[in-house]
Amino acid sequence: MATSLFRTALKGGLHKNYLRKTLRTSLNLEKILCIHTSSFLNVKGQEINMPSLSPTMTEGNIVKWLKKEGDKISAGDVLCEIQTDKAIMAFETEEEGVLAKILVPEDAKEIKVGSLIALMVAEGEDWKTVEIPEAEGVAPAASNAQEEPEESEQSTGGNTPGIELTMPSLSPTMSEGTIIKWHKQPGDKISAGDVLCDIQTDKAVMSFETEEEGTLAKILLGDDSKDVKVGDLIALMVAEGEDWNDVQVPGKKKTKSTVAKEDVQKPKVESQTSSEPTTRHSYDGYSPAVRSLLELYAIDGSKIKGTGKQGKLLKGDVLKHVTEKNLSIKPPRTVPLPGEISSPQPVTSTIVSRPTKGPSYVDIPLTGMRLTIAKRLTESKTMIPHAYATAESNIDSLLGLRKQLKLAGINVSVNDFIIKAVAIALKQCPLVNCHFVKDQVVLQQTSDISVAVATESGLITPIVTNADSKALDEISAEIKELAGRARIGKLQLHEFQGGSFTISNLGMFDISEFSAIINPPQCGILAIGSGRPIIALNGKPQTIMTATLSYDARAISESAASDFLETLQGLLQAPASLLLTSPAAKKRASN
Repeated sequence: MATSLFRTALKGGLHKNYLRKTLRTSLNLEKILCIHTSSFLNVKGQEINMPSLSPTMTEGNIVKWLKKEGDKISAGDVLCEIQTDKAIMAFETEEEGVLAKILVPEDAKEIKVGSLIALMVAEGEDWKTVEIPEAEGVAPAASNAQEEPEESEQSTGGNTPGIELTMPSLSPTMSEGTIIKWHKQPGDKISAGDVLCDIQTDKAVMSFETEEEGTLAKILLGDDSKDVKVGDLIALMVAEGEDWNDVQVPGKKKTKSTVAKEDVQKPKVESQTSSEPTTRHSYDGYSPAVRSLLELYAIDGSKIKGTGKQGKLLKGDVLKHVTEKNLSIKPPRTVPLPGEISSPQPVTSTIVSRPTKGPSYVDIPLTGMRLTIAKRLTESKTMIPHAYATAESNIDSLLGLRKQLKLAGINVSVNDFIIKAVAIALKQCPLVNCHFVKDQVVLQQTSDISVAVATESGLITPIVTNADSKALDEISAEIKELAGRARIGKLQLHEFQGGSFTISNLGMFDISEFSAIINPPQCGILAIGSGRPIIALNGKPQTIMTATLSYDARAISESAASDFLETLQGLLQAPASLLLTSPAAKKRASN
């Protein structure tokens, strides 16, 4: 409206400065009266997209919004909590302004990285009039969030509403877990940080700490509860001062899709019994082709006239008999299980269940951790182009130095020397110290060495961080402490998730050499064999150790792998340099 006035007045010859002043007054009046005749006067918002909070993250779930529409935002403020492929992480913003519109609600799942989730405006702008962009690019809410409960089972127990405690996700790949032991009992007071119970994940036994305060009212799933899905209700608590004995146990909610599935009748499987009793025939002496046809149609071969030499039964003879008699394929004969007495029974199509324990074998069920290891290693071996390189090192000097340190009261293992040498070699050969993420090579800035440790549940890799800057005795103490807690399942998530390179040492088991499978997204793993004596060309005995590097051919070239092994070989054969402590370590020790 004001713009059209401006053009009309110009045609009438009015002064431009006067018209500008008049136009400004008119625009202010329109703003005061909120006369928005088109979206032109709406505030254009600044887009907030789903961030990538881990190197392997492609999508995430919005757990909780910590800011509401209209809240002021400063740089460093946490907007919301996001469940990534690794853990629940805080999304901090670097912008300042006002949160204008939340486009994706809480509990929205599988939101792609880069999708629009919210809008903000500059401070002082009218956030209520923010312009909503078109649907393209806006993250859709999860389909399961749109399902409204159709019906709910009736709640049981008392009348005090409880706070639900659900099975947590204690590792990035955890989908279910086993409750090992409850440390709190109904009626116990709970404070933030208290350990409620121990849970066996697909990685290790981990402690479930609560962030809530109150009183534990009811344990719904007790000790040794197995295969509990993440998100399932396991216990209830009430606020301090409330009657925990009167807690209300919620019923299970059913969504429309669940009810619809339950309404679908499952097809009935009826066992079809043959009207004719089956007679067992002997098929010895026939050719494989004839024998398979006789078994397939349950025919007695002696009743068919053979046309081969000396009356031998041929395949064509059986097919002719089948055609003439118009025979049909018979169902297979049931075979008695080991130890069962065979008796003539009518043939049925029912499925025979096998026992988990027999006279000559025992089925051992895989733990969740071993299933995860099997899945990841299969993916690694099939998806990553493994290349291999091997180097032999004379470790006589290293063994001599270790003996001298032991006499001085410093007990370190050969593995401690190897960890330090590998960490230094990675610093000198940075192209090997990398991850492969989203078809990109990501160089790592620190030498964080994952060390394979065997436990009863499976293999786990605790991490020695910044190993290049640590003294040998410091590495030795740290790896003993980590390995000890790994064997009893007490490692924290950050102590075995990550790492830039892995070492697997089977030398203590007298394995001379082997190759290992890469642990993605890492691009290299070093397999260490035992030291073995040989006679050198000069006739003197030497102790040789073989190291085999498995590396991702997409990320590491042959020359880079060769440089790394050559550097490592030099460090192991001249181990005195491994006793030196870096300036970073000295600074850390002084602090």
